[in-house]
Amino acid sequence: MQILLKNVQVVAPSSPFHGQQQDILIENGIIRQIGKGISSPQAQVVSGDNLHVSLGWTDLFAHFSDPGQEYKEDLQSGVNAAAKGGYTTVMIVPNTQPALHTKAQIEYVLSRTRYGAVQVLPIGAVTKNLEGTSLAEMYEMKLAGAAAFSDGLKPIQSPGIMLKALQYVKAVNGTIIQLPDDHSISAHGLMHEGVYSTQLGMPGKPAISEELIIQRDIELAQYTDSRIHFTGISTRKSAELIAHAKGKGIKVTCSVTPYHISLTDAHLLTYDSNLKLNPPLRSAEDVQALRDAVKTGVVDCFATHHLPQDWDAKQVEFEYAKNGMIGLESAFGVLRKHLPDVSVERLIEMLSAQPRKIFGLPELTLTEGSTANLTIFDPEQEWILTTAHLASKSKNSAYIGAELKGSVKGIINGQYAQL
Repeated sequence: MQILLKNVQVVAPSSPFHGQQQDILIENGIIRQIGKGISSPQAQVVSGDNLHVSLGWTDLFAHFSDPGQEYKEDLQSGVNAAAKGGYTTVMIVPNTQPALHTKAQIEYVLSRTRYGAVQVLPIGAVTKNLEGTSLAEMYEMKLAGAAAFSDGLKPIQSPGIMLKALQYVKAVNGTIIQLPDDHSISAHGLMHEGVYSTQLGMPGKPAISEELIIQRDIELAQYTDSRIHFTGISTRKSAELIAHAKGKGIKVTCSVTPYHISLTDAHLLTYDSNLKLNPPLRSAEDVQALRDAVKTGVVDCFATHHLPQDWDAKQVEFEYAKNGMIGLESAFGVLRKHLPDVSVERLIEMLSAQPRKIFGLPELTLTEGSTANLTIFDPEQEWILTTAHLASKSKNSAYIGAELKGSVKGIINGQYAQL
């Protein structure tokens, strides 16, 4: 199999071809030649105006609902959604039925997704059955191929359990992912606590429910000298706390979702249940603070928090709707649209190199002789998201009908390609 990328702009700071327009010939999954005027009669040619190519993108927090709720998403439909969005690697949360809390469950995911254009890496549960009371067998899961450890959509509430988990993963050079949310404060909240929750008469989730967990876990990470990653941070103070911790040399990193840098709690005036999320959409001030944190490097990378919900889970009164929104297919378009001051090079670094560095995944290269792991995209093309763009089984996206900027043209991962 040969693929020839014609006249593409290389966006890969680690490559000697960074910033250049080149032809790239890929044969049987290997980059055979990079240069000008390459031709090959046998090759499938990929060409177009303003095509860019980068190292493959990685998402670190997506839900593929398999096993247990395959009617919302399964491993294959999740892979298709990731490919549509330009991702060649996706880390999936353990909130399945049964949970990904044993070696056998990790092996199930890896065996079902071994062959294809998207590498699926399971995140092992920190606690047995995600119950938050006793540690799962993280060492065995790490040996089986777990990329990180988290209780995913169920934040770890006990400081004692988090302390033990941070001590445990240090021995296996692992990282804990925490979705910061103190349930004892925010259990009944439906949206951000503020002017609009008061106006709509809805119970609020105060920002402090997120910030207390971040403060606590930073202290625990410092005490254990272990690594923690906060995903889905949504408030100004959360970003400030993490920036301060980084300044002290604590091993803390963080990611934001595309929707937390593009939408505010004011959008809930429409009662769109697709905007019922956790963490919730915050104030305009918080959104601006997160955008600034991206620009200054406080935010390390992006996480889609792709969370499929079937029609019945969303087409109900807001109070009863399930949390979550799909995000893999729309992520790049949302980021380019709402972060106009962030360079394409910086965005691509946060989508490709940064998450792999944080979780110790093998470094990718874009040179002759290396395995092709590439995303092809046009950073300037404007387009409108429709259901036709969605490969996910579920369609719970608030961006349907929205004009986005930056479109994905395909991915290549070894001998597999979706173009």
